[in-house]
Amino acid sequence: MKNRSFTTYIGLISCLLFLLIPAHSQDNSLRDNPELTSTLKMIESWLNEHMEYHKIPGMSIGIVYDQDLVYAKSFGYSDLENRKRATPETTYRIASITKTFTATAIMQLRDQGKLELNDPISKHLDWFEIKNRFPSAPDITIWHLLTHTSGLPREAAFPYWTDNVFPTREEMIDALPGQETIYPPEHKFKYSNLALSLAGEIVTAVSGQPYEQFIEENILKPLEMKSTSIFITDDEKKKLATPYSRLFSDGSRKIMPFTDSKGIAPAANMASTVVDLAKYISFQFRVDSSDTNTVLKGSTLREMQRIQWLAKDWTWGWGLGFGISRWNGKTVVGHAGWVAGNRTRNSFVPTDKIGVVVLINADDARPTFFAKEILKQVTPVILEAVKPEVDEPEPDTAWMKYTGSYTDSLFYYVTEIMILNNKLVAYDHYSPPEDHPEENIVDLTPESNNTFRMTGENGNGELVVFELNDKNQVVRVKFGENYMYPADIE
Repeated sequence: MKNRSFTTYIGLISCLLFLLIPAHSQDNSLRDNPELTSTLKMIESWLNEHMEYHKIPGMSIGIVYDQDLVYAKSFGYSDLENRKRATPETTYRIASITKTFTATAIMQLRDQGKLELNDPISKHLDWFEIKNRFPSAPDITIWHLLTHTSGLPREAAFPYWTDNVFPTREEMIDALPGQETIYPPEHKFKYSNLALSLAGEIVTAVSGQPYEQFIEENILKPLEMKSTSIFITDDEKKKLATPYSRLFSDGSRKIMPFTDSKGIAPAANMASTVVDLAKYISFQFRVDSSDTNTVLKGSTLREMQRIQWLAKDWTWGWGLGFGISRWNGKTVVGHAGWVAGNRTRNSFVPTDKIGVVVLINADDARPTFFAKEILKQVTPVILEAVKPEVDEPEPDTAWMKYTGSYTDSLFYYVTEIMILNNKLVAYDHYSPPEDHPEENIVDLTPESNNTFRMTGENGNGELVVFELNDKNQVVRVKFGENYMYPADIE
């Protein structure tokens, strides 16, 4: 039987701070949805078990749907010794999630026409110098930095993950000529803190502002991320969750030292909260926004969230600053972070507009594990809860004149127009036939008189125009730029 003594140590911690905010677009709010309430209760019980069994000091989680933080809760303590409970406003070091902010800054400057992703590093950093083991290889570009395909060393030339003494940016720059490239660019994915530190230097050089000032003014302030910082002041340190080591065999944990990553700050130095990171996730869902005054335009967000480098096994890849994986049949975008005593994860599913934040103050915690399971459990429930009620349309009786079989002049393609489930559809005949009939179906959505658009899962978005004679009979159908004619199928 499990030892329950730790329950008293953490106080069964689950009833701290709970936010369940209705999505703004819903008549029946998520707050009142019984399925989501039950699912969240199950998740809380499951998290409590893990907190107890693994003696995790503290954890804060948030669940985002579109532009709303629909759930935020904390478990355990931000400070064990002083029995200070964690809350969704507790600040954690988010470490490498910082890289996504650096990438966002680069894309802002790109959209302003101040740089291009295929620019060599040396175009913007005239001091960039490193021993090149592959002289015939192409130049290292900004794109290579953001996708971790630069071939650069993982770290600047200092053992800071060993002694916790990080170089200043001047020390990093001075030491760079003594380092050497590991691979040619685009040869292999190689995660690099040095690469994103250089990307931060490019932000400074191109913008003419210190890195932290640019991030503050162009990302944090517009998104109202008031509890997020790059370089942590003494006052801000007081708000940080106490960072704890792994669990030792005697059941104890050590307090880890504060990490100031100095010269590699653009790769690892930020601190934030569940509430602020939820705003950051909501921003990622504004891909359809036409607002030119926002942090990034929608097309750039889509670009960052799109695979730029695909792993050989096709199970994961990298976008521009973000990792991209397949979890539970979904494409998930995000980033993890780990710096002395802080383990963090920010992940979201762009197609569903659902995301999760997990922040933990322990070196041996598994935020990605928790995020993956939370998304798995809440996604179907949220999608069902927000699904709009749609009155099934009655088929237009005028559509009957369009139904029938059509072929091209060479009798190569055959398409059948029919009414299916109260919708006008095109059923394409293939040879050999598809294994599943729904794979042949293209919805035809009315656009204007005798004109439809190819929609649905298999639609390509182009127009279908029925041409009629004076007897109101179809004589020709234009699919995109090509034509088909009525045909009799034996």
